[in-house]
Amino acid sequence: MVLPERLARFNRVVTNRVTKPFADKLPGFGVIVHRGRKSGREFRTPLNVFRTDDGFVVALTYGPDADWVRNVRAAGEAEVITRGRKYRVRDPELVHDESRRPMPPGVRQFLGLVGVTDFLVLKRE
Repeated sequence: MVLPERLARFNRVVTNRVTKPFADKLPGFGVIVHRGRKSGREFRTPLNVFRTDDGFVVALTYGPDADWVRNVRAAGEAEVITRGRKYRVRDPELVHDESRRPMPPGVRQFLGLVGVTDFLVLKRE
């Protein structure tokens, strides 16, 4: 189970606008900068992002078919802004992990409650 489309629409219209000004500065948050597959337009999507040894991992709370995920996968690259720093990322890889191992313990438990098992792994350049 991933979060419902209705909640995704609400977050795009309300929550994202509220969190965008500080999402790139707080631990566990970030902004992914990506280009639209068809429009070529630049988008900035606030999300929860966590460091790995060689990049970042993002829990796909709306599933792997979210527009931003499809955009990043199509381009093969993006930019992650977190804790005030910019990182070029590449080689987006979808990972299905029912144990939610890539996530910190508290986050892992929350994701278990909502049934999130898909993640996007991004390598730093």
